[in-house]
Amino acid sequence: MKVEKIHRLLGTNFSLALVFVFCMILFLWVLEESPLSLLPSEDQFVISSSACNYAKGRWVADNRRPLYSGFGCKQWLVAQWSCRLTQRQDFSYEGYRWQPDNCEMPEFEGAAFLRKMEDKTLAFIGDSLARQQFQSLMCMVTGGEENLDVENVGEEYGLVIPAGHSRPDGWAFRFPDTNSTILYYWSATLCDLEPLNISDPNTPVALHLDRPPAFLRLFLPRFDVLVLNTGHHWNRGKFKINRWNMYVNGRPNEDMMHADLATLKSFAVHSIARWLDSQLALRPRLKAFFRTLSPRHFGNGEWNTGGGCDNVIPLAGGSEVGEEESRDSVIAGTVNGTRIKLLDITAISQLRDEAHMSRYSSKAAEGVQDCLHWCLPGVPDTWNELMAAQI
Repeated sequence: MKVEKIHRLLGTNFSLALVFVFCMILFLWVLEESPLSLLPSEDQFVISSSACNYAKGRWVADNRRPLYSGFGCKQWLVAQWSCRLTQRQDFSYEGYRWQPDNCEMPEFEGAAFLRKMEDKTLAFIGDSLARQQFQSLMCMVTGGEENLDVENVGEEYGLVIPAGHSRPDGWAFRFPDTNSTILYYWSATLCDLEPLNISDPNTPVALHLDRPPAFLRLFLPRFDVLVLNTGHHWNRGKFKINRWNMYVNGRPNEDMMHADLATLKSFAVHSIARWLDSQLALRPRLKAFFRTLSPRHFGNGEWNTGGGCDNVIPLAGGSEVGEEESRDSVIAGTVNGTRIKLLDITAISQLRDEAHMSRYSSKAAEGVQDCLHWCLPGVPDTWNELMAAQI
C-alpha cells in the first residue's frame, strides 16, 4: 500500500511539474514576442490617472451663463465691480464657460458646493483679485439671491473695522444650514506686516519677506480649504506708498532693499510655500491652492498714462490654451514638489481682455481705465469653478 501511495504522489507531482514548465514556456514566448504587452499601455495610464490639467482647454459659448445676476447680487458684490450697474452696454462676455481638454468639469451648483463644504471653512488670502474671487463665490453659492440667514462672523477672525479706517481687512460669512464658512483676508504680498512705530500713523512698516501673515499663522488650524495669491503689488510704487521696508530674519535687510522686485517676490512666495507645505504635513485634511497671476490687459500705456482695454469682442485673440506648462512660472515653480496645488488661471484669463472693468469702473478718474479687475459676473467665476472641481 505504501509503495502505491508513493507512486501516485510521484505521478501527481510530475504532472504538476509538466504544467508549470508549459506555463513558463508560454510566458517566455509571449514576453519575447511583445515585451511590453504585459505592462499597462500609455492609454491605460491616462485613464487610471486622477490628475487633470484644468488649464488646458477652450472657452465655449453657454447660454446657461452667467451663474448669477449682476443686478441681483448686491448683498455680496460691490457696485464698482458689477458692470451691469455701470453704463456698459455690451455683456456678451458673460456667456462663456471654460471646458478643459480630456477631463470633465462638473457643473457648479451652489447648494451642492455648500454640502461639500459642510462644517468646513474656505479662506481666500491675497490682494484685491482675491477679494473679487471671494465675492464671486458668495454670489455663486447663493445664486445671486439675497440670503438673510447668512451670518457675518468676521469678529471671530478679528475682521472688524479698525479705528481710522473705512472697512475691515476682510470679511467672513457662515451659512448656518451647512455650517460652511467663506472668508477673505487682505494680504497683497502674503508677507507679515509690522508697523515700526504703532503711535505714528505714518510709520514705516516692516515687510517680513520670510514670514507669513500673522492672520494666516493664527487661523490656519481652522481652515479646510485655502486659496493664496499675490502679484500686482510687487512694484516700487506700491512699496513707496505703503512705506514697506524689507526685513529678513526679523531684521532690516539692505541687500533686499536694493534687489529687483521679481527677486523679492520669488523669495517671499518660496518662503510662504515652504512654511505652508510643512503645515500641510501636520494637517492632512487641509487643501491648499496657490492661484497664479491674473493678467492685466493695458494697451498703449499703463493705467496712469492713458493705457486702456477697449475691446468688447469676446475671444478676439483666440479661445484655446494648448500648452501644458503654466504661464506663471514663478508660482508654478514655487509649488512644484510641495503638497500645495496650483490653481492655474493665467493663460485662461489672458484670452479674456474684453471682460475687464475698462472705462466703466465707477471709481476710475476721467481718462483712466481699469484693465486689471474683472466685471462680475465674469472670469473669476471660472476660477472658482476650477477650484471647486479640485476640492
